[in-house]
Amino acid sequence: MNKLWITLTYAVFTVLLIIPLGKMTIAAFSGGLGELGSALSRPEALHAFMMTALVVVTVTLLNTLLGMMTAVYLVRGTWMSRGIRRLLNSIVDLPYAVSPVIGGLMIVLLLGPGSAAGTFFDSVGFKIVYAFPGMVIATLFVTFPFVARELIPLMEDQGQQEEEAAITLGAKGWTVFTRVTLPNIRWGLIYGIILCNARAMGEFGAVSVVSGHIRGETNTLPLHVEILYNEYQFSASFAVASLLLLLALATLLIKSFYARKNAH
Repeated sequence: MNKLWITLTYAVFTVLLIIPLGKMTIAAFSGGLGELGSALSRPEALHAFMMTALVVVTVTLLNTLLGMMTAVYLVRGTWMSRGIRRLLNSIVDLPYAVSPVIGGLMIVLLLGPGSAAGTFFDSVGFKIVYAFPGMVIATLFVTFPFVARELIPLMEDQGQQEEEAAITLGAKGWTVFTRVTLPNIRWGLIYGIILCNARAMGEFGAVSVVSGHIRGETNTLPLHVEILYNEYQFSASFAVASLLLLLALATLLIKSFYARKNAH
């Protein structure tokens, strides 16, 4: 019976993932290497790649910091009551429950041109929605749980005996964190960073709402793929999508490498 379920799982996995990815790769090379290179070297594609890289790097750095702070406060924050801790835990999980499109709409309502905050920022010449800052905020909202959710159970399982011992020996807060806490959570932190990076790279819904789809200005690679596909440039769209596929596979290989290294 177990073999039947395993076989069925592999069959579903093949039908839903392997076959579509294979067809997409074939479609990307259907026009030859010249057309593939042309699609990837267009100014719009290069700008979309640059925007994706900037958003991913910015969001990953911010989420690393915010995720560590959230985990430390939720696990080590003895001053918090159970009610506050549960509330904060629920807030961490909010992006899982809310559709990315809804998250993007909330950002537009809060920071868009018609809002009080948006009007203020526009008056000082700082544009948030339909610009790079809004794309970062939208991606940050969607990817916020990944680092925190990797660290919270790990820190709860480890306890704080080593940190208390370091404090007893005279170590200060920053020293305790860098010499004791951080080395103990480094593998969970790496996994969280990799997951955050992968999710930010492929984010579509929230960024689609707040970016405005301004070609050559606010398009990321997923948005660029949609535009090409809607314009019936199928070979070019599959070519750009294959670039995202390569980036995803590279992320998976990095994760597997660190998983094996952690196992040893």
